[in-house]
Amino acid sequence: MSDLESFRSATRDWLEANCPASMRLPEREEDMIGGGTRQVYRNPDAKVWLDKMAGRGWTAPAWPTEYGGGGLSSAEHGILQDEMMNIGARTPISGMGFSMIGPTLLDYGTEEQKQTHLPKIVSGEIRWCQGYSEPGAGSDLASLQTRCEDRGDFFQVNGQKIWTSGAQYADWIFTLVRTDPKASKHDGISFVLIDMAQEAVSVKPIKLISGNSPFCETFFDNARCEKFNLVGQLNRGWTVGKRLLQHERSSISGLSGGGRRGRYDALGQLPEIAKQYIGEVNGRIDSPALREDVLINQMNQRAFSLTQRRSMEESQSGGTPTFATSLFKYFGSELGKKRLEIQLELMGTQSLGWDRQSFDDLESALTRTWLRSKAGTIAGGSSEIQLNIIAKRVLGLPD
Repeated sequence: MSDLESFRSATRDWLEANCPASMRLPEREEDMIGGGTRQVYRNPDAKVWLDKMAGRGWTAPAWPTEYGGGGLSSAEHGILQDEMMNIGARTPISGMGFSMIGPTLLDYGTEEQKQTHLPKIVSGEIRWCQGYSEPGAGSDLASLQTRCEDRGDFFQVNGQKIWTSGAQYADWIFTLVRTDPKASKHDGISFVLIDMAQEAVSVKPIKLISGNSPFCETFFDNARCEKFNLVGQLNRGWTVGKRLLQHERSSISGLSGGGRRGRYDALGQLPEIAKQYIGEVNGRIDSPALREDVLINQMNQRAFSLTQRRSMEESQSGGTPTFATSLFKYFGSELGKKRLEIQLELMGTQSLGWDRQSFDDLESALTRTWLRSKAGTIAGGSSEIQLNIIAKRVLGLPD
């Protein structure tokens, strides 16, 4: 038996013995665990599952063991994901600590920053949010105006961020700030980490049409940032910030999960949904047009998954690709949006549920998920921005 076969067998046995039954059921958005000091575990099994996985470093399987990670190779990471999928095991914890700031600290952080922050992400002790966009700096992010001034022993931050996902639950925020207002807009930016447990940081949730409020406004009024929490060089934060976006896009598109299925698969598989709501004839969906839509989407999803996996295997370090992440982010976002639109059409009026009184669990979840999915083509850079990056950085087309 090869080393990988032995690892697969041992992993399968461990997951079977340690993953609680309730953690093998489809996961709704409200069931997702982000960790941190404000996390409420409505199901005690969720905390048990988190602690068991964190104990092996498998909440961050590919991170180095010296920072609490699992130290798995790319191949081993893929096997772990496969075996978790085989039993329907939920991801024990997710969030920006794993998908964004953690990998960025591995790229650019000092040893002190890595030792301070990464183990607390792995254990779920600390939850992070992102401070990038501002009311006057969205797609043109480099126009940001949040000020960061040197006060001798520390930095002082003043300004406002918007669309800070999960800020109402977060303990720390990683953010881009302007440290040299006289420099060109890309050059005078720094990347800093700020503790949100101070009165100088305040958060205001923004209610969405889906009914949830994952997005917030965040205000800094003389907020304190310790100097050892400057990531990278002063006034050179744009380079760090761009790399973090590549990690984010990698996570959104599924690259960091070794080609796992998309976030909407918990809502059900299209062929089964079609047969339930449309009916079938001779084992086939009873509508040629809808049957073709379902088939094309399924084929695209399968091809996308295989391409994700191949990209991870071809990466020598098993890490995040560079500009190619925009290819995956664009296609994955559009594919997920199309999948939900097909599901709405298949379910007809039963896709318009808003509560669980007149609609079953699947039906009541679909409307909110569909509405929420619209943000997927904006988060991490809109589809239009991704197409620009692909044109310039991947294909090398002229401006």
